[in-house]
Amino acid sequence: MAESIETLDPGDWTEYARIAHEAVDRVIARTAALRHRAVWQPMPEAGRAALHQPLPRSPTPLSLVVDEAWDTILAYPMGNTHPRFWMWYMGASNLTGALADFLAAADGSNLGGGNHAAVEVERQVIVWLKDMMGFPASASGTLTSGGSVANLIGLAVARNHMAGGDIRQDGVAAVSRPMRIYASDQVHGCHQKAVELLGLGNGALCRVPSGADCRIDLAALEKAIGADRAEGFQPICIIGNAGTVNTGAIDDLAGLAELCRTEGLWFHIDGCIGALARLCQDRPAALDAIELADSLALDPHKGLHAPFDVGCVLVRDARLHLQSFALHSEYLDPAARGIAAGGWLFDYGLQTSRGFRALKVWMTLKEHGADRFGRILSRNIAQSKRLAARVDAEPRLKRLAPVELDIVCFRYEHEGIEPTALAELNSEVMMQLQEQGIAAFSDTTVHDEYGLRAAICNHRTTDADLDMAIDALIAKADALARVGAAARA
Repeated sequence: MAESIETLDPGDWTEYARIAHEAVDRVIARTAALRHRAVWQPMPEAGRAALHQPLPRSPTPLSLVVDEAWDTILAYPMGNTHPRFWMWYMGASNLTGALADFLAAADGSNLGGGNHAAVEVERQVIVWLKDMMGFPASASGTLTSGGSVANLIGLAVARNHMAGGDIRQDGVAAVSRPMRIYASDQVHGCHQKAVELLGLGNGALCRVPSGADCRIDLAALEKAIGADRAEGFQPICIIGNAGTVNTGAIDDLAGLAELCRTEGLWFHIDGCIGALARLCQDRPAALDAIELADSLALDPHKGLHAPFDVGCVLVRDARLHLQSFALHSEYLDPAARGIAAGGWLFDYGLQTSRGFRALKVWMTLKEHGADRFGRILSRNIAQSKRLAARVDAEPRLKRLAPVELDIVCFRYEHEGIEPTALAELNSEVMMQLQEQGIAAFSDTTVHDEYGLRAAICNHRTTDADLDMAIDALIAKADALARVGAAARA
């Protein structure tokens, strides 16, 4: 008689398959009808209250669990898969990537390393990403949760290599002079967290002024480096933006690379916004210099529309990468044969245990091919330039920054409304568009001017979507302006 044990496997495999297939059918049908749904809708208080439950101690039938998740949780998504979601720079996901996540989760592999197929898939994905970015075959890389950790890893390698002491053994106390890292004042906030976590402190991140084009001022950067050296600081790294998060501006990456060579500094590029635009045949020429970086962060969950989450860091010198993170313990000794013979991927990053993120990138690239992603990115950039032209042509709209990639910053203006009231009007229009499920813009400030921001990283967006959203924005703003004028009269 077979031993009876308590397990998490289904008691009835046929019934489980029926429930699972029905759930997949629901997801496919909802995704196919996205355009006809609201971009976003607030979760009702009754739904929030329904989630406040005591710890479940006894089982609930799976069919009821799935129905509750569908009705209470999945009915109120963020909205970034919708064709009119341009609020933050994030991909719009794709069903093959979602299927891959299911297959990867069912496989259950730990991508810390070992001798199994999932490890080889990640290695292959890293090879493909190196090829996209023009990095040498000898470079190293690892997949991460996203750009924040990818940038942290790149800057950690820079710090350790440039410190002149054994940081891993002795910490930053081994450094004789305070270190300095340079970036434009448009740099993403994750870099502040990185320098803080690296023990350098926020003061070590020198934010160099950007020009009217939102790119780093090279002359000001060179001056800042010289002044810091004269005051006894140790410059170690320059961060270049391959697309700033606020406006999509691309720094003069070739000029930064040359300055790093001249000054003997590490060159790190934050390419989480624009690096994958290298796939475009008509890509901005400034992106060619990405291949000159010592380390690079990029985000497949943006330009490749992989479901969240998956980022990547590439490091030109694999030896330096390993020196910063490799660590072997008695319980994780590599072996010549067997499951532990495959090498350790955790030697390239922070996590020992992590999921099989690579499969969704591998499957999606295999299904669609890299060239299709290049064409979609090209279309999004063209849509952004078309939107910018529409803004320029509208007498009540003002563009706040040049458009180089797929981000447009602009605002509604109306004669006779003072700046504070104008900012409030733009904010209110943005909120109404979100709350009514029409379109999702975000707000921002560019050169001290408050406005709205459209980040068009979306493979479902059409020109008609953008036209409809701008028409609605102007109509709502005009109506609010009339109400305000009447109140002031």
